[in-house]
Amino acid sequence: MDATTIASDRPLPQDEGVEHRWVEVRGTRLHVAEYGTGQPILMVHGFPQHWFAWHKVAASVAAGHRLICPDLRGFGWSGQTRRGYDMDSLADDMLMLLDALGLDRVGLVGHDWGAHLGFRLCLRAPERFCGFLALNMVHPWSRHRAVLPNLWRMWFTAFIEYPVIGRAVLRHWPAFTRFLMRHQVADRSSWQEAELEEFSAATRASAHAGQAMFWQYVLRDVPALVRGTWRRHRLTVPTVLLGGERDHVIAPSLLAGAEGYADDLTVRLVPAAGHYLPQERPEAVAEALQKLFTGRS
Repeated sequence: MDATTIASDRPLPQDEGVEHRWVEVRGTRLHVAEYGTGQPILMVHGFPQHWFAWHKVAASVAAGHRLICPDLRGFGWSGQTRRGYDMDSLADDMLMLLDALGLDRVGLVGHDWGAHLGFRLCLRAPERFCGFLALNMVHPWSRHRAVLPNLWRMWFTAFIEYPVIGRAVLRHWPAFTRFLMRHQVADRSSWQEAELEEFSAATRASAHAGQAMFWQYVLRDVPALVRGTWRRHRLTVPTVLLGGERDHVIAPSLLAGAEGYADDLTVRLVPAAGHYLPQERPEAVAEALQKLFTGRS
């Protein structure tokens, strides 16, 4: 595996109004899908997805916005490398992508792991972001008394994070990926069969990146959270944290407690929604995006 290895050689999903490019970044090529023109907004996908995770949201907000939807290193149609899947390295990728695109300051939207990465970006380089919409992810200042009763919700990570085993599960057991996607939404009809097939097939191709990202979280992020590393940092980027009222992965109780570490943070819950807000409630995501970045809904 080297920097020229592409995570997937499958045809790109078709969607109206999307354009594709590949950008050289830190020893690999990142695939970037773009919608619309206007105010630039970086859209960072979560697991087990890629750029196509944003297609429903894009249908509502591409007019007036330039939505920049990269595939993270090793995912989708971006290049795979042996290393580089910890949050700081992925943050370096995104910052250098913005440099390569000639963008000094953008809006930021992230879902799931993309939102976790978004918090890291805002804490490291707040001058690059005019606002941050975080979807279905806990913030870096979680209270231990809120986290401990909810650890059971992460049972599925035991099948992903360990080297060798995790890659084998993601590569050879697509039913596992489909199970997660179907059971982590509040309404299973939110998924079309073609979407489940697309993301489960993509996960097989990006098994190395998926396993490595989870493992790096165990090695680096969990100890930092236990030590309270991020309590020495303050979130200065205006942020909206949007969660699903029925999110079985990131429970609503985990979204509280960051107010003392942020200058401008709003937490809202979407009723009757689960863990995949861009899929289940794209209109709620679009409304929050419009309000945060344009002041209108």
